[in-house]
Amino acid sequence: MKNFKIVSSVVFVLVFSFCNAQKNAIVAHRGAWKKNNLPENSIASLRHAIDLKLPGSEFDVWRTADDSLVINHDAHYNKMLIEETNYADLIKFKLSNGEKLPTLHEYISEGKKNNKHTLLVCEIKPSEISKERGQKTAVAAVKTIKKLKADKNTCYISFDYDILKAIRKVDAKTSLQYLEGNKSPKEVKADNINGVDYHYSVFQKHPEWIQEAKDNKVILNAWTVNEAADMDWLIEHKFNYITTNEPELLSERLKIKK
Repeated sequence: MKNFKIVSSVVFVLVFSFCNAQKNAIVAHRGAWKKNNLPENSIASLRHAIDLKLPGSEFDVWRTADDSLVINHDAHYNKMLIEETNYADLIKFKLSNGEKLPTLHEYISEGKKNNKHTLLVCEIKPSEISKERGQKTAVAAVKTIKKLKADKNTCYISFDYDILKAIRKVDAKTSLQYLEGNKSPKEVKADNINGVDYHYSVFQKHPEWIQEAKDNKVILNAWTVNEAADMDWLIEHKFNYITTNEPELLSERLKIKK
């Protein structure tokens, strides 16, 4: 999913190939969790996505009251608002498979292991407290990922446009995709954002954006696509990435459509 600068790393070369050449590449939404009843956004669901050699695996980042970066989809964890709770209090409650709530450091460290295929798709959640806090969370996440030397096979997505702009200020090369669905591909490109990652219904309402994205070399991604008919429509329109809770089904549809 992105216009990365090519380096000598084998992993990065593979990811670069996915970002620029592959069509209809599968992104596991919150990891590959559904078929095996794994917790969403868990280390186990990430590991399964990597073991399946999926082109991408998405996950969600929040920052706790004591500035720990953690992986969870919702703003609340076990009825506690993550941004107003210390990490030590959050991990008193285990995930359904016995894992503790993973930190970003732990999650990315796992994502680097034996991984030559799977792009790490990092969603920075807009803060429930303030826009500024969300931007600071984004910058902290980028810093952590760079420290782990995983920036070459990580990209960033967000519903908050200013979060993406904040990331661009500290990283001129990383790949960014916008989620909200209220800007055209031309508008996104003008702000040096690499892709539009919208709900598939947005593209059905604005089919002209598909060709506009292709003409402007803007990455096309769609979420969260779980029905065969919707998958087929996106496959036919040659999207770069399709984000799904059903990676196995999408893999089957891709084989049929070849």
